[in-house]
Amino acid sequence: MTERTDPMTWTLKSERPQPAGYLTVRCRTYVQPDGKDSEWDILHGSRTVALVAFTEDGRGILVRQFRPGPGKVLAELPGGMIEPGEEVLHAAARELLEETGYQAGSAEVVMRTYLASYATHVRYAVLARGCRKVAEPTPDAEEFVDPVTLSQDAYVDHLLGGEYTDADVGLAGLVAAGLLLRKP
Repeated sequence: MTERTDPMTWTLKSERPQPAGYLTVRCRTYVQPDGKDSEWDILHGSRTVALVAFTEDGRGILVRQFRPGPGKVLAELPGGMIEPGEEVLHAAARELLEETGYQAGSAEVVMRTYLASYATHVRYAVLARGCRKVAEPTPDAEEFVDPVTLSQDAYVDHLLGGEYTDADVGLAGLVAAGLLLRKP
């Protein structure tokens, strides 16, 4: 009998201290108010966008994909890098279509934030409603995606559970959609 492997399974082959090119770490030296020097590793990266997206019948859209940091498959918000010069909403529409095959009826930017206090990386949260399936996903070469939809309650529970990498973006989308008011 041939053993079947999960098509979403990635196997760690090696690890090295150098970056692969998506992010850059630079060391900044600041002079503090007391006159002492303070060194900080600063993460540089492209702008990104992630979407809290709902179908026409109110189901939440997620993308199952492998995440190298946690080292496992997570049900994530659709999204990705914003190309230089690209508008945020254009990038959001492109990423939603590429990763899920859905097109939004409406979309709005509901948050802009930095990745962390030690990063220059700006991230955007977009709330998309009235999404309908118009194509099959066309992910990038290193993306292996499995789009899924959840009932609104299961989607909210998933986003509140924090088992994905853009929890702050997810919460911003839920607030903008008025969905955090439903739970006491």
